[in-house]
Amino acid sequence: MLNIHPALHGLGQSYDPTIIGGYPSDLSHIIEHSSPHLSVKQFSSSEYGNQFKFKMYLSKHPRIHRVDKPFPCYECGRCFAQKSNLMNHLKIHTGEKPFECPQCGKRFTKKSNLLEHLRVHTGEKPFPCSECGKCFKNKSHLVEHRRTHTGEKPFPCSECGKGFTNKSRLLEHLRIHTGEKPFSCSQCGKSFTKKSNLVIHQRSQRHL
Repeated sequence: MLNIHPALHGLGQSYDPTIIGGYPSDLSHIIEHSSPHLSVKQFSSSEYGNQFKFKMYLSKHPRIHRVDKPFPCYECGRCFAQKSNLMNHLKIHTGEKPFECPQCGKRFTKKSNLLEHLRVHTGEKPFPCSECGKCFKNKSHLVEHRRTHTGEKPFPCSECGKGFTNKSRLLEHLRIHTGEKPFSCSQCGKSFTKKSNLVIHQRSQRHL
C-alpha cells in the first residue's frame, strides 16, 4: 500500500513514514494527501447518499450524523467526531497559527481560514445568492443573507423573545439586558455595547 505515494508523483523513491520530512506521517495521511490526484468516488453511503474516494472516509462519515464524538479536548471538554478536527481545535488553546497570508502576513490556525481570508485580497466572492444574485466571500455569510429573504430568525433572545438572523447579533442584543458595555474609548473612558458605536464615537469632532 505504501507504494501508492511514490507512484502518484512518478518518482519511484521509497517512502519512510518516520524520517522523510514534509511527507505525511502515517498511512491515512498518505491516502488523504493522494486524494487530489484521484477523481473517482467509488464508495457510497446507502444510508446518507454521500460518496467517498476511500473506504475509511465512508466509515468515518456516519459520526457526523450521529452523536458520536469519541475525541475529547482535555482543555475545554469539547468533543469531535474525527481526530483531525480535534487537532485543528487544539491550536486554539496552544495559539499555534501555522498558515500565513503571503499578502499581509496575518496568520491562521487552519488552512481553510487562510483560503477564506485570501478572498479579501483577491476580491473573489464565489457564493452567490440564488434569490437576488448578491455574492459573498464565504458560505456562512450567504446562509445568513438568505434569511433576509426567508424571514428566518433562528436565534431568539431568552429574555424578551426577539429573534435574530445570527448568533453575534443575539449576543450584541443581550447586552441591553445585562448592561454590559465591553467597548471603551481609550481617550475619555466612555463605554459602548457595540464596537461600531465606539468607532463612531472616536470619529466624532472631540476626538479628532
